[in-house]
Amino acid sequence: LSRDRVPLILAAGRTPITEKGTFGSRSRPIHWAQEMFDQAGMVRELVKWDYELRVPGQVPDIVSRAAEIAMTRPRGPVYLVLPREPLSAPLAEPPGPIKPRPLAAPVHPDPKAVAQLAEWIAASERPLIVAATMSDEGVGALSQLAERCAIPVIAYSPRTVCLPSSHPMHFGFEPGALLSDADLVIVLESDAPWIPHLQQPPAGAKIVHIGEDPVFSRYPMRSFPSDLTIAAGAETVLAALTAALEQKLQMAEARIAARRGRLTERMRTRRAQLAKESAPGDKISPEYLSRMIGEIAGPEAIIFNEYPLRADHCAREKAGTFFALGPAGGLGWGLGAALGAKLAAPKKLVIATLGDGAYMFANPMAGHWVAGTHGLPILTIVFNNSRYGAVRRATLSMFKDGAAGADDGNMLADLGPAPAYEALAAAQGAYAERVEKPGDLPDALTRAREAVVNGKQALLNVITPY
Repeated sequence: LSRDRVPLILAAGRTPITEKGTFGSRSRPIHWAQEMFDQAGMVRELVKWDYELRVPGQVPDIVSRAAEIAMTRPRGPVYLVLPREPLSAPLAEPPGPIKPRPLAAPVHPDPKAVAQLAEWIAASERPLIVAATMSDEGVGALSQLAERCAIPVIAYSPRTVCLPSSHPMHFGFEPGALLSDADLVIVLESDAPWIPHLQQPPAGAKIVHIGEDPVFSRYPMRSFPSDLTIAAGAETVLAALTAALEQKLQMAEARIAARRGRLTERMRTRRAQLAKESAPGDKISPEYLSRMIGEIAGPEAIIFNEYPLRADHCAREKAGTFFALGPAGGLGWGLGAALGAKLAAPKKLVIATLGDGAYMFANPMAGHWVAGTHGLPILTIVFNNSRYGAVRRATLSMFKDGAAGADDGNMLADLGPAPAYEALAAAQGAYAERVEKPGDLPDALTRAREAVVNGKQALLNVITPY
């Protein structure tokens, strides 16, 4: 929540303060053992603000203060501690309505910094944009800038749609050769735009960081180089930058046209390779499964991905139709997030794509019970490879020549024999199938989708050995 800048008011009860003599004093044995010296200290490092209620008349003020801080950019969670005594105490008079406080106006970028960046873009031969998350307005602004200036965009470890999949400048999700060859790298709202241990831009490349908090000041260590840092929302900066570029681009039209031609050819090769990767084979590959999910989902569906979906192969054209695990991780997030989205947008098709390990962490029995009991029909798709893929990859990245490599990284990552996940969902009234053959996948996805459209939650346990 903190790293994703989610404006959330989290309220938690507290063990009663008094042992006797007050309405609300301790009444259970656990009230002694559960008390902490500083309950909010557990979360203080990861919230913007915390406070403990002292007297009942304070409630309107602390709720208003909590909302104000949570919603002020950069947004984030706040924490309220609520002891039982003030919650139980009578009020001297009924509270009036809480009037929301006006929020501070968004920060606008420094015009000199925007002008400098515009000059660099106009002069650049091989610019690159790396983005991790964008607002709805930001997607449109980035689309316009990338198309006008022929700048390739990499959505590296994205948490949202950054650019429509079909955009001619969307070059996927790995910096790769584009980063290694860039002479200008523009980083948009990305805490880790590349992995320095594995890859870096050329020594002479100019680096620009843009975002509400472009230095990620709450991170203990982050030392990515920067030649220009602009602290403002990406959508605001991009709008100002587009305006600043209009006159400067007149002298760069030939350069932009040549770059567009090179990138168009590169995109043609890229799309041919993607089509080859997602073709059906003798087993269901994650690439093929991802492509088919994109096809049955349609443009309006909302996908929540916890690790397995291959975003290169699952087309998402609109802002607000794709969400992924936050930068700090959090196994088990996907199923609950999808249920919350269905509650907020009941008419939307909501799909949760989970690895089998992530599905276990999601407390699936509770999740499917909530879906059934509260009328939240979502489609859950388990990419079942019978192991913790993230654990395996992390182990092999360091110890491939050791005992872990000899075991193909399965030590402490093996989840076989896999449970019948479809049975867990079926026990809560879901439509559920196990799918093993590529030829069976399209019809299985169609049946599951129809079940959800007709008001019944569904789960597909798809065997994807990889």
